[in-house]
Amino acid sequence: MSLPEYVCADCGSLLVHSNPLTLRSMKEVHDQLCVVKRQKLLAESSAKALTSKQSSNLAHPTTLPPGVSQDGQSPKASPLPASAEANEPRPSNIISATGDTSISLTGSGTNYSKVEGPIDPSFKTKRQPVGTFQGIKVWGPTDPPGQLGIWGTEVCVDFDICIADGACIEACPVNVYEWLETPGHPASEKKPFMIREKDCIFCMACENVCPPQCVKIFQKG
Repeated sequence: MSLPEYVCADCGSLLVHSNPLTLRSMKEVHDQLCVVKRQKLLAESSAKALTSKQSSNLAHPTTLPPGVSQDGQSPKASPLPASAEANEPRPSNIISATGDTSISLTGSGTNYSKVEGPIDPSFKTKRQPVGTFQGIKVWGPTDPPGQLGIWGTEVCVDFDICIADGACIEACPVNVYEWLETPGHPASEKKPFMIREKDCIFCMACENVCPPQCVKIFQKG
């Protein structure tokens, strides 16, 4: 007697269970976490947005600002004095600050030894918060750029263990993470920053797929 089964039309994963109700629940969870399905939905959404924007531009031609011709050329601006150019803001590779920030990613720290996983699940009883980065709590010790500590309150990542393989970013169904550049760190020079930590649905997908086991999810309450 064959067991009830479900094959994902997007990624080809096979789900099997003797209880049809349990199989149905497994299917619903898989549909939420399927990376291939998410990529297809994102591609369709981007294509629709592009088509809508193109239609809007055709219906409402853009009015060119004074001094700009139809070929897009504009008069050359006078070069800035050397002193003014030196004071111009430089583009940064770091995500622009949108919240309370008291932690720096740069410094003269000499602790560059690589740390092995997994993350300590009881770190909150052993470490102290040392500051915030865009409103996200950072647990010490820190000694940038070689030692960055553990980041997050509910969505927690040990930045000293993280190797930036990107599995957590790909697995997250609600786009909690964004890449944050951490130049000079021995494990990796970018980290998955939980900038939308409050959007976490506690599905545990990121924690389950992390190769070095540097992610720990704490549900509220």
